Amino acid sequence: MKHNILLALSAVMLVSCQAPNPETTTDLNTAETMNTANDQTAIKDLLFAYRDALNASSVDQVLPLYTTDGVFMPTGFPTAVGTEQVKGAYAGVFSMIKLNIEFFIDEIEVDGDHAFARTTSRGTTLIHATGETVPEENRELFVLQRTDGGWKIARYMFNKMK
Repeated sequence: MKHNILLALSAVMLVSCQAPNPETTTDLNTAETMNTANDQTAIKDLLFAYRDALNASSVDQVLPLYTTDGVFMPTGFPTAVGTEQVKGAYAGVFSMIKLNIEFFIDEIEVDGDHAFARTTSRGTTLIHATGETVPEENRELFVLQRTDGGWKIARYMFNKMK
């Protein structure tokens, strides 16, 4: 009896050490690749919606793109945390300038329900106080979070490249 149990245990261990079924592994890899591709597409859509909101100077378009505890860290201004502060920060920015920019996505990395995106933007800025239009060029870092409503901006920071 003891001998039969040892043989059975050895057989179970041997089977569990075998290489995974290539068809199953391929199916899992394909599903994971499709999920990542879907996430990256959704994140690209989010980033371009953000660009459009900036170009429209629309606080109402920006706010739904952020998580409720989102953080906006603009160059030269205080950090804004949460919906009300983010709303006030964008209202202040849009009262001073009008952007006309394009986003270029350099990198998107997804890890479960979090992701980051590294982008650059180029275009022009109209300064309301002077009426002057100046070149605009930034690099940005987005930390994103998957929510029930899809991907949202959890943290956003940018700085001037020149």
